Amino acid sequence: MKSIKISIPSLIENIKIIESFIDNAKENFEINDDIYGNIMISVTECISNAIIHGNQSDKNKLVHLELKMEGDQLKFIIEDEGKGFDLQELQDPTAPENIEKPGGRGIFLIRHLSDEVKFEEGGKKTVLSFYMD
Repeated sequence: MKSIKISIPSLIENIKIIESFIDNAKENFEINDDIYGNIMISVTECISNAIIHGNQSDKNKLVHLELKMEGDQLKFIIEDEGKGFDLQELQDPTAPENIEKPGGRGIFLIRHLSDEVKFEEGGKKTVLSFYMD
């Protein structure tokens, strides 16, 4: 099983490091164009949530990203050093009262673009899975 890891300080500009990481993974793991866009959006959105909401943009806290290949599945494991969150408290961005709100679409997007999403350790760890075929 192939696995690569990277950790970044919680600064939003470090998203570009993650984008490069995904670009490199595209070649190393032979990710096809059909899912590449979904991976890029999902993972960067998840990292951005970890930086802003998880670690409260504290540059002394890290966001960890691990990429593993398990059979025909590519798994991105994103972990922050924050307090986690309660999934039940997230509001539905498609609800009429939330349509006009600028935020709150990240997890909704991630769920639609990933084949599987798991929140672990009270929301501090997110596992995004994508099928390769």
